[in-house]
Amino acid sequence: MMTRNFIWAPGHLIVSIATVLVVVLIIGGCGEDTSQSSTEPTQVKIKLALDWYPNANHIGLYIAQEKGYFSEEGLEVEMYTPSDPSTVLQTVGAGQDDFGISYQPDILLARAQGVPVVSIAGMVQHPLNSLMSLESSGIVRPGQLKGKKVGYPGIPTNEPLLRTMLKADGLAGLEDVELVNVGFNLGPSLISGQVDAVVGAYWTHESILLENQGHKVNVMRMEDWGVPDYYELMIVTSESKAKDDMATLTKFLRAVRRGYEAAMDDPQKGVDTLVAGTKDEIDEAVDRPGADLLVPLWKPQRGAFGNQDIARWENFTKWMQDAGLLPTELEATDAFVNVAK
Repeated sequence: MMTRNFIWAPGHLIVSIATVLVVVLIIGGCGEDTSQSSTEPTQVKIKLALDWYPNANHIGLYIAQEKGYFSEEGLEVEMYTPSDPSTVLQTVGAGQDDFGISYQPDILLARAQGVPVVSIAGMVQHPLNSLMSLESSGIVRPGQLKGKKVGYPGIPTNEPLLRTMLKADGLAGLEDVELVNVGFNLGPSLISGQVDAVVGAYWTHESILLENQGHKVNVMRMEDWGVPDYYELMIVTSESKAKDDMATLTKFLRAVRRGYEAAMDDPQKGVDTLVAGTKDEIDEAVDRPGADLLVPLWKPQRGAFGNQDIARWENFTKWMQDAGLLPTELEATDAFVNVAK
């Protein structure tokens, strides 16, 4: 597999001063040594594919870029949003991108399909996906959705997630509700009354967006209603890079950790960096409160930023297997690597 580590090392030309002096004496001219010895440090070029357009989730990455943390590690990092973010795991697995941002369920699904990717850091340590209703509806728990319409974005994993939440609150499952595929028009479908609740909405984004429009919401978080706690955003790389280039992984994550530690210390200053560091239009009315909500989600229960817990991987993998989303032989421990500081 082709790597993207381009290292240039200049040669050294050694000229004998004694020889030059002899030549000068013979021809009576003047000699000049024009050779140079370069000691300039090399920069390893890295491509990082984002999961979506830049937003509050990515603050630490932009801080690491702006503060020179990547550069100090000898890395030249190009961050970009693919035209189709759903291809991130494929491009990373194929070595076209060195690193990418993805999600724990997607990583496991990709591995089940033979895509050779592994997670090297849990950026957001808990689910952002949620079940959401308007405050005016009075729906504050999944069990109240019996006979109601629930909108979802057509993503297959949202169905078993909703099923688990409904069953955790005493319902039989999806047969107790009417699922409506609303695409990514989750907020508009809720406001218009097309549905009574939506699943697939990030409580650090859509909830803020709706409330900014004057629609207060009730948020039912996944892990509070039967779904095993899992990682939302994760940093991924290819199996081959994790195996053969641990030095680059360590440098990259060391810089990323510094960025997120700074973001946790001052998330609003981090949003300033995000705004300054991207040409995309940032919705500060969403990303500023979103950043404050994300701070506790960036902190692992133990260890440094990004640390991943084997029990959480195993529990969520088993849940996906029980839901029929994964083959039983898939091993959770093969899907991630903890990289030391």
